[in-house]
Amino acid sequence: MTDTQDYIAVQSDDFDQQQHYQALIQIDPAQTGAVVQFVGLVRDLDDSTVEAMELEHYPGMTEACLQRIVTRARQRWSLLGVRLVHRVGVLRRHDQIVLVGVASRHRKDAFAACEFIMDYLKQDAPFWKAEITDQGKHWVDAKDTDQVADERWQG
Repeated sequence: MTDTQDYIAVQSDDFDQQQHYQALIQIDPAQTGAVVQFVGLVRDLDDSTVEAMELEHYPGMTEACLQRIVTRARQRWSLLGVRLVHRVGVLRRHDQIVLVGVASRHRKDAFAACEFIMDYLKQDAPFWKAEITDQGKHWVDAKDTDQVADERWQG
């Protein structure tokens, strides 16, 4: 990792939002004016009921990609620290999948960076997702809305 105030993990275990929040506010308590956290959950998609989602990744390549996304966010906004945790394995409905946490001096930087990281994570990170539904298991394709979100940051 290029910045010691950042934490990036790909793991099968669940994560504790409060633990990550506490880590972010402790980076520089005198300067931290904003912490924004986003947590993504397994939910029902399309017309079927999702019983579980299976996420796979390519170890090493995935973490390097996540680091590049965080580095790009740091180049655009003034950030004190970033926490990025993405789970893999079989996750059940309503399980936590991803946490993106950002600490900064100002809320606009924290909100923008958090959204940027999440948008690029959805588009660029090498995760493969399969939905396990009442109708069987099928791989999830990229969505057009993810591409639109990605393009928004280009302009």
